[in-house]
Amino acid sequence: MRELDVSAPLDVRDLCQRIGEARARPIELYAYPIEVPGPFGLWFHMRDRDAIFFQREDVRWHQDHIILHELGHILGNHPSDAEVFDPVTAAIRENPPAGLDWGDDEKGEHRRRRSCYDVRYEREAELHATIIQEWGSVLTTTPPVTEEPAVQRISATLSHHQGWR
Repeated sequence: MRELDVSAPLDVRDLCQRIGEARARPIELYAYPIEVPGPFGLWFHMRDRDAIFFQREDVRWHQDHIILHELGHILGNHPSDAEVFDPVTAAIRENPPAGLDWGDDEKGEHRRRRSCYDVRYEREAELHATIIQEWGSVLTTTPPVTEEPAVQRISATLSHHQGWR
């Protein structure tokens, strides 16, 4: 995360773009009308990119959390649960959003879906999302930077540790 040069305020979509560039594997984000009840988000691992689907009918803060959760699956290199049929995946395959090209990927056979936390991978992805979102909220409230060296030293000493450094 340090190498991505992420700063306040945290923009989750920008973070995904930077991670995609660093991995030389783009991460596409799709707001999708996911049926409720059901998973909040899904990750499709494709041949040359990753696609994250998140609940379109949700508030921005929760959408960001869903994206970060799915990003946790990607960064954790979590295995697929493609053997589990779910109607959301079927709906996305039948009615993909504009701009999504499945190509030769057999409609994203490798995927993770987020609906419960009973599996170790789900807990890891949720922890990942929570840590990054909390870090981002702390960064967002960071006081303005000053050019005065003495003030910077005092601020660094008395302030909470912020960022990935």
